[in-house]
This record gives sequence, structure tokens and C-alpha cells, in this order.
Amino acid sequence: MILEETSKMRLYHPTLLLLLAIFLFACAPTPTPTQAQVRVEVDVDGETLKASLSPGSTVQEALDALGVTLGPLDRVDPTPATIFSDQAQVTVVRVWEEFEVEEQEIPFEQKRLPTELLPEGVEQFDPLQKGVSGTLEITYRIVFEDGVEISRSQIKSVVIQEPQPQIILFGTQQKYAPFDIPGKLFYLSQGNAMMLDGNTANRIPVVNTGDLDGRVFTLSDDGQWLLFTRLGDSDEVINTLWVAKIGDPELDIDLEVANVIHFAAWEPGSISSVIYSTVEARQAAPGWQANNDLQVRNFSVNGWVSRPTTIIDTNSGGVYGWWGTDFTYAPDQTRLVYAGPDQIGFVNLEEALQEPLLSIIPLQTRSDWAWVPGVRWSPDNRALFTVQHSAPQGAVSPEESPDFDLVALLLDSGTQIPLVSKVGMFAYPLPSPLQQRPDGEAGYQVAYLQAIFPGQSDSSRYRLMVMDRDGSNQQALFPSLASQGIEPNRDWGQWSPAPMEISGHYNIALLYQGNIWMVDAVTGESWQVTGDGQIARILWQ
Repeated sequence: MILEETSKMRLYHPTLLLLLAIFLFACAPTPTPTQAQVRVEVDVDGETLKASLSPGSTVQEALDALGVTLGPLDRVDPTPATIFSDQAQVTVVRVWEEFEVEEQEIPFEQKRLPTELLPEGVEQFDPLQKGVSGTLEITYRIVFEDGVEISRSQIKSVVIQEPQPQIILFGTQQKYAPFDIPGKLFYLSQGNAMMLDGNTANRIPVVNTGDLDGRVFTLSDDGQWLLFTRLGDSDEVINTLWVAKIGDPELDIDLEVANVIHFAAWEPGSISSVIYSTVEARQAAPGWQANNDLQVRNFSVNGWVSRPTTIIDTNSGGVYGWWGTDFTYAPDQTRLVYAGPDQIGFVNLEEALQEPLLSIIPLQTRSDWAWVPGVRWSPDNRALFTVQHSAPQGAVSPEESPDFDLVALLLDSGTQIPLVSKVGMFAYPLPSPLQQRPDGEAGYQVAYLQAIFPGQSDSSRYRLMVMDRDGSNQQALFPSLASQGIEPNRDWGQWSPAPMEISGHYNIALLYQGNIWMVDAVTGESWQVTGDGQIARILWQ
């Protein structure tokens, strides 16, 4: 039996193995087919690079696989973030920029300036100043794509050197009838100091450098030295202070003082010492910040200049003190008066103090300038003539009042005498020299400018007036009612130092439309002296 069972088992064993194999095969998992790769071609740097990537890859991954690095300006089409779903073509455009600097010539201009030194119609063929071309530096941005320039644009231009104009002078010396004048009349024309010596036809150059700015233009007591300012040559130097010997063009001395805007004068009784006030240059309007100081310097004819001696230290200068303070000596040179936007007073030179004499309602200009009243001494040293800013009763804002009155300050009594109401802010009174009156008493007149439109006196033109010292006998002198008025400035005119020989009357020399005119203070008769329209300052001594 045992043998029989064993035999049966051997008989069925292969069959069982086959069934087991079939069962196991049926239970085995079905194999997954292999995924197809996406082929990518990248055109870059003149080559076509190929890569195979799995679907779902991005352009950036293809570039990374091929070792393609992008520059900051390179363009890729399609964009690096694009996902592949099928075979793709990628284009890389190499983009870069270069900067090119080019210099261009700026042609100089020719300027023709009128001059009284040449007869009318005559031109100076040798230029007063030779023209020099300037230089302009231009920077371009150039963009390249795969080595081909596709754009060029200007991104910056800088003037490296300003052109210097060629200056040709042409004569305007018209045949005005010449006449004798007392003393010497100095004037500033086209940056040069000139002198009429004894006759209006006798014109002599004094300083012929072409760079006088007119801020300071004053003579020493003996009439032998001129104190003046020249234009500065940088943003920090507005101008510089100089002296020149009259009659010796080679003798001019740099006083080593910069930025003098409001005041410089000769020290009393001296021809080798000057007193001045300075400012600090600023980029913002008006171009300076006043120091409101007073300093003194000495010099010698060999060019030596002393260190400055400070009389008044830099200070705020009161209301609107940033504009600055003006000063003026008495005719006897014993006292010095200061004038600011809010007060007038004396300078105590011994104690270096400013002693207020008259309070001024400061004018609110709502602009980048401040109003300072013009102040002038009487020839007998006993009175000051100035303009007072007055406010109508009940004015909402006194500082904005349009009313300005001409007044006299009697120094012996401290009394303020009203002379002319609503005269205008730029009246700038100008007392005459002492004159012998018919009754034998010495007296004087006061010339002043009267605003044609007193309510808008900041922009109005003016007319020349004259009156007795007490305000009586007011008379309009110049110009006629049919003519355009005078453009006012603080140094608008000068009295003759003595009566004219022909008439026996004092004359007033004034600036009108850029020329010197003379007006008889009694009759109002007037004469034009110059014709080039370039006169800026006058002195008569």
C-alpha cells in the first residue's frame, strides 16, 4: 500500500508544479511600457544644441542640461518658464550693451557790442576777445543682438568747456554837442571804468579789464584811487575787491576780499585803508547769505595787503537779515549809518555796536529779495533823508502796505519830518552840495525819484524830482510826461560838484535807458551824454 501511494505522488508531482506555475504567473503584475522622451533643440551662439528631456520639463531645465548660461539682457524664445509638452525649438538671442563717449565742438558766437570809444558806424576789426570753441561730451548707449547693433541712443551730454564768444566792438559815438563839466565824471560801461575829464568829449579809460560788476564803485577823497569789484570765477566767489590808481592802468591791487555785495568804502581820511561788508555765496536765490559784518584792510602801492580787522562780527542782521545791511558815512566822515530791512541806526565804531535810530516796518515781498530803504546824509551832517514804509490805519498786514513816504530825520532833535507821501519804495533821495541862497544863507536841495504808480512802486518806473530841503518847491525835472520813466536803482544819479560854467546852475547826472543824461536842477533842461546804452554806474567828483 505504501508503495502504491508513493507511486501516485510521483505521478501527480509534475502536474502540480505546472498548476502552481500558472497560478503564480497569473498573480504577477503586468509590466508598464517605457515613457517617450521629448527632444529639444536650442539655437544659441551660432550652434544648434540637442537634448532629450522628460515631458513636463521647462526651457530653463533644457538650458541647464546643455550648459547654456544666460546673460542679464539675453532673450529666450519661448521664455525660460515655458513647459515642454512636445518636441520644441528654443532660440537664445545674446544681448549686450556698450557705452560710447563722443566729443563734439560747440561753435563760438560772435557778439557785437556798442562802444563810445569809436565813432558811429566804425567797427573794430581786431576782436576785443577772440572766439574759442567749446566742447560737448555726449554719451551713447549702444545695444547689440547676436553681434548686430540694433539701437543707439543718447543718454547724457555734458559741456566740458563753455565756448567763449568773439567780441567785436562797433562805434556809437554820436555827435552830441560836447560841453565843459566841473571836476571829473567816472562811469562804468561794459565792465570797464571810464572818465570824463573836464569835458563830455574827453573820455579816458581808467580800468579796461571788462569784468567790473558795479557792486562797488567809489573814489578816494583825493580822487586818485578807485575802489571797485570784479566778477568772481567760481560758484564760491561772486566777486573780488580791488583798488586802481587813476591815470596808471598798470597799478591795480587785489585786496584779497571776496563776496562784497552791499558796501565797501574808503576809511575816513585814508587812501590806503578800506572798510567793507561781506556775504557768503549760496546756490539758492538771491545767491548769497549776508554776514552783516564790517571789516577793514590796509594796502600799500607795492601790493602789500594787511590781514582784516573786524569791527562788527558776522550776525543775523535782524528781520530779513539774509539779504544784507547797507552803510554810509557822513560827509564829515565822523559817523557811520547803517540801514537794514527793519531799522536805521548809527554804528558805534569804538564799541562795535549798532545803535537803532528809526524802526522800519519790514516789507513782505514774498520773493527772494528784501527791501532796504536808501539813506543819504545832508551836506551839513545834520539830517538823514530816507524812505519810511507806512501802514494805513486799520491795515490788515502792515508789512504788505504799498505806501512809502520820503522823510527827513533831524539828528539834533531826533525829529522825523514828513516830506513827500506815497513817493515809492525806490525814491533814493539825493541831497545836493551846499549852495549859497539869495539871502546869503547856505542851503541845499534834495533830488529824488517819484514812482509813476505809487501803489505798484516795486515794478513802477519813476520820474526825477527836486525840492528844497524842507519839502517845499517840489518840481518834476525829467523825463517828460510823454517819455518812458526811469528804471530806479540805488545809485541812479549824482549832483555836479559845482555849478555848470555856462548856466551857473547845479546839474544832476543820471542813468536813463543805459545812458548818461544831465539835467539842469533849475530849468529841467536835459542833455544826453552817451549813446551806447551800456552805462551801469556814475561818480562825479
